[in-house]
Amino acid sequence: MVKFKLMARFFLTFLVFCLSLAGCRSEGSGGFEILGPTDETGEAAKLVLEANSDLKKIKVLYEENEGKRQELKNALESNDPEEVKKISDDVVQLINEGFDSGKSAVEKIQQAGDMKINDDYKEYLRLKESALLEQMKAFEEYRQAARSLRQNYDPKNMALRDKVKADFTTRSENYQKIMEKARDYSNQANELYKETLKKQKEQ
Repeated sequence: MVKFKLMARFFLTFLVFCLSLAGCRSEGSGGFEILGPTDETGEAAKLVLEANSDLKKIKVLYEENEGKRQELKNALESNDPEEVKKISDDVVQLINEGFDSGKSAVEKIQQAGDMKINDDYKEYLRLKESALLEQMKAFEEYRQAARSLRQNYDPKNMALRDKVKADFTTRSENYQKIMEKARDYSNQANELYKETLKKQKEQ
């Protein structure tokens, strides 16, 4: 799944960023000292590695969920209540399983961001944390849509069926909009990363 591949790529980029910042520190040479004498970059990097383990778990779950989304659309088009409820239940379970790992990853990024690290590094983490939080918010929208289908979908009750379908469509659109916001945060972080490396090369 593209969106969660982007999240996984973040952690690799984060570590490269961390090492680049650490490598640019100069002691008493008149150069640009990025981190200062009491930085905690190494500890922050360890937390990010732990967060990466959490992300690997939810990446697998969300890749499975992406296939379920199309299956759910097909079941709705076929007005197949048993299949709609079965797939909706699968979607809810997958997202539930992924949320604990997602929250754990966010907490570790937050801990790393609270450490004594370079300001650019801290801002980079803040943006990536925001991206991950928005992605989780998007999947919460989709979870609620699937829960509604699981509990209320009845093709024999046309009024209720249309209401549930309309809610599903609205939440699916919200999912896409929130994911776009998440990508914006991620793109801002990537630009900061590029600008910081460029500044380092110019020193």
